[in-house]
Amino acid sequence: MPSERSHRPAKVRLRHLQEAKEAGRTFSMLTSYDALSAQVFEEAGIDVLLVGDSAGTTVLGYDSTVHTTHQDMLTFTGAVSRAVRRPLVVADLAFGTYQVDAAEAVRHGVELLRAGAEAVKLEGGAARADTVRALVDAGIPVMGHLGFTPQSVNALSGHRVQGRDHAAADSLAEDARALQDAGAFAIVLELVPSEVAGRITEFLEIPTIGIGAGPDCDGQVLVWQDMAGLSGFEGRFVRRFADLRGELLRAASDYRTAVESREYPTAEHSFE
Repeated sequence: MPSERSHRPAKVRLRHLQEAKEAGRTFSMLTSYDALSAQVFEEAGIDVLLVGDSAGTTVLGYDSTVHTTHQDMLTFTGAVSRAVRRPLVVADLAFGTYQVDAAEAVRHGVELLRAGAEAVKLEGGAARADTVRALVDAGIPVMGHLGFTPQSVNALSGHRVQGRDHAAADSLAEDARALQDAGAFAIVLELVPSEVAGRITEFLEIPTIGIGAGPDCDGQVLVWQDMAGLSGFEGRFVRRFADLRGELLRAASDYRTAVESREYPTAEHSFE
């Protein structure tokens, strides 16, 4: 029987995600936007780091990912990619960088790869198939994103589960097949009923990655600040694996108290 170590390559490549699907092994993905978190997640054995345009809401304070710029993505992608060696680094194409035409998508994809990404992610289904094909033909690996697509939050009337009825579920399945046929190597399914996500995962040859899409996807992803309890987000699909917000609040309060009482710094923290 293969050892656990044999399932953890020194460097995660696209083929390792495909091999995991074929072997029935679930893989992990987390967002990351900076060197420090990326290093921690690499040490924890996370397989894929997504430099998401969610940085606009989690780091930059915007109310939507549509405000995240291409320059933002280049900055965050560089920070993450310079800090790690093992995880596969995937970067989001920002809103407006691939919707105009395929040539624009390729140009922005090239710049993300030059910044350190090893693949890009874009939102949309069959309507983006030609764009996916152009990126892949240019040597840029593409991860798709279906279901709730944050860049379309206004068109979707907010954060809503997608694919609840038969027609919508069939449409999602058709979009997934179109992305696969166009050359995507994996597809994120966000806010999709478990049964629908399971069905799509079963018939697709490429891996699916769920976020609010149930347990049957080939991989799972969360925004790291949600996973670690830092953001305060209370989404049903989020499980908090720590309370970093509480710990950071305690540490900052203790620091303020120590400074105001002149308990810190002391001679121990000073220089002669």
